Amino acid sequence: MPASDLPLLIEAAREAGKIATRYTGESAKRWDKPGGLGPVTEADMAVNAMLERDLRAARPGYGWLSEETEDGAGRLAREHVFIVDPIDGTRSFIDGSATWAHSLAVADKGIVTAAVIYLPLRDKLYAAAAGRGATLNDGPITVSRRETLLGAHIIAAKPNLDPKNWKGGRVPDVRRAHRPSLAYRLSLVAEGRFDAMLTLRRSWEWDIAAGDLILREAGAMTSDRTGQPLRFNNAEPLLNGVVAACPALHAAVLARLA
Repeated sequence: MPASDLPLLIEAAREAGKIATRYTGESAKRWDKPGGLGPVTEADMAVNAMLERDLRAARPGYGWLSEETEDGAGRLAREHVFIVDPIDGTRSFIDGSATWAHSLAVADKGIVTAAVIYLPLRDKLYAAAAGRGATLNDGPITVSRRETLLGAHIIAAKPNLDPKNWKGGRVPDVRRAHRPSLAYRLSLVAEGRFDAMLTLRRSWEWDIAAGDLILREAGAMTSDRTGQPLRFNNAEPLLNGVVAACPALHAAVLARLA
């Protein structure tokens, strides 16, 4: 149930922050994952171990999907599933930046019902439960109400604005910004600091799940790059990109995408 899951996620996220900040990113042991899946550090693994132990003990009937745990088919038979990224923005963590986050979510039959994104070095905790709104450090947040794409402030990696991604090769006249943590990018749109968020490449569920609910509870529309609703706990935990904005701007972005 989202009302009871949210306090559990908040407590776990704060504990994750205590563990991660014991490490110095530049000196933490690190290695590269097989298959070109990027770096991982001993801090990622320590946070993951705590989350898997404590969350699964608290909800033994829930499935588990985490970037740092070997995946298995068992979660597919569970109605409720934890979807976790122990440290989103590991490269940023390694570089000694403050822009990395813990991303924790619960999905019920594929729809996220409780979510937390916590940036301990920025003292920012975003949270949401289904039907209860979204918050930043306990204060309510809402998305930008901008309706026109022209001049909109979009947070996205530069390749998303390649002409090949837009109808007729015509890139819209927008202002672009970027942050290294995908979970944080979603959160920044939820709090109204940016008008929209866009990623057109396939994206892992653990990067997106928590931000999806926080955005929707803040008044955003979320979808994949084709406009289909986001659904989680898929056999292959990848989504076909993400588009997020208030409903009118969301429609405007989709209308221009190739």
